[in-house]
Amino acid sequence: MSSDVYVKVAGLAEFRRGLRGIDKGSGKQVRAALNQVAQVLVDEARPEIPSVTGAARSSLRAQSSQTTAKVAAGGPKAPYYAWLDFGGRVGRRKQTKRAVISGGRYIYPTLEREREKINRVMLEAMTQLAAANGIEVD
Repeated sequence: MSSDVYVKVAGLAEFRRGLRGIDKGSGKQVRAALNQVAQVLVDEARPEIPSVTGAARSSLRAQSSQTTAKVAAGGPKAPYYAWLDFGGRVGRRKQTKRAVISGGRYIYPTLEREREKINRVMLEAMTQLAAANGIEVD
């Protein structure tokens, strides 16, 4: 099981349509810019995650498509990540307990704390992308 956090960008669809009208290959550039933004959250949240073997920390990764940026965690190497971040009961007969925190301990609090930085990186990435495709940005 993995936990995913999505970052929504207002006006991204219109921006992509405008770029596609200029350069058909702009989708890859948008995806790379979104990945760069998601990586900011990964870099800020990773040190917060406790580490015994490092599997939970290393499972945190940035992913993107042309329309979304997300941070994924967990997966086959750290299937316990959701429990680590949000808490609950796991194990044989649900004996292992961790206090439930609905907002999470690592990714969501880091997103809230670093929102300004993430917004700034997103604006810079989209501005650079627009300039690289000949669109004047003010």
